[in-house]
Amino acid sequence: MTPTEATDRLLEAAEELFYAHGVQAVGMDAVRARSGVSLKRLYRTFPAKNDLVEAYLRRRDERWRASLREFVHARGDDPLAVFDWLRDWFSEPGFRGCAFINSFGEFGEPAPGVAAAIRDHKDRLRAYLRGLVADQTLADQLFSLVEGATVLAAITGNPGEATTARDAAKVLLDQG
Repeated sequence: MTPTEATDRLLEAAEELFYAHGVQAVGMDAVRARSGVSLKRLYRTFPAKNDLVEAYLRRRDERWRASLREFVHARGDDPLAVFDWLRDWFSEPGFRGCAFINSFGEFGEPAPGVAAAIRDHKDRLRAYLRGLVADQTLADQLFSLVEGATVLAAITGNPGEATTARDAAKVLLDQG
């Protein structure tokens, strides 16, 4: 197994386990067992659990934002399409909310690299919304609606939270 293959397998296992069960509840041995990578290779690739958590979050950020961008772009870069994408995401089996908020909540004050990965994700999402909407204040309001809908959908198990947020976003966009 090449180092790249090992890293990919470890990150796939980490993403599956951390998102489903929580970062604190999953030990390195569970990631090793799920990935099929040796313990020696695991610790050579990620010397500490925080290194693995940071890499997992950064990888998830790239995938998550790429999926959102592709969906919205296919709909003419309409900012309301963000909420349609959210509704689809909230409807997925195993949806457990935002991995970044969940991780931050689990750690309280996470390690610097983990905290940076979480903040980078939120900053990039906000910047993406600012690219869709010329008015920065309006984009920031949409960001708050996205975040609120995500938290509520995780808590209530109701994908319709995205529709509620979309309706509020439409009012804001129509006023802007």
